Amino acid sequence: MNVHSSFRLMSQPQIDSSNGDRRSQILEAALVCFAKRGFHQTSMHDISAEAGISVGLIYRYFENKEAVISAMADRHKKEISDVLQRAKQAATLLESLEILFTAHCCEEATRLVSAFVVDLYAEASRNPRVADLVRDVLQTAMAGVTELISKAPEARNTTLSPSEMAELIFAVARGMLMLDVLRPQEMTATERRNRQLEVTRKLWRLLFKPEAELAYA
Repeated sequence: MNVHSSFRLMSQPQIDSSNGDRRSQILEAALVCFAKRGFHQTSMHDISAEAGISVGLIYRYFENKEAVISAMADRHKKEISDVLQRAKQAATLLESLEILFTAHCCEEATRLVSAFVVDLYAEASRNPRVADLVRDVLQTAMAGVTELISKAPEARNTTLSPSEMAELIFAVARGMLMLDVLRPQEMTATERRNRQLEVTRKLWRLLFKPEAELAYA
């Protein structure tokens, strides 16, 4: 599932006079820098150069790099909530999972986003503040997926609880995230989407299809 990789990227952020657009411009420039250089190797000067604005202007909005990461986490939580709302409108649990797994796989620069998220997890293992931010985002996503499963008729015939199934789904999603970083750059959006759908459908069969049907699948 792409809840871990739904950060949006713009290669050439456009300058806007409004505060909201300015903050978004800075955040998206920071994502590009973090993805390319890593968290520790990126300076506020790098972000300012990517955004095309002065360092002083960035400091008017963000105290430091951790403040930038915090704002990214807040926006990421909002994006996760939006995707979960879309998934809740699907007719079946399988369709819900397909929405979750493919929500952002066709966006531009998805591989860069995956690289950024991998680096963010590494930073979380060293930085308690970043770990708290990542944990908060994951808890929001996990709670949403657990609720989605608990209301699905398919989940009533399984031996696992909704939270246990949500954990397995997230484990697969994290594995797909790692593979995104290693896949050839020339992989097309269609190929990426088809791969995500294939994995999603296999996972659904394993978790929610009755054992008697699996024997003949």
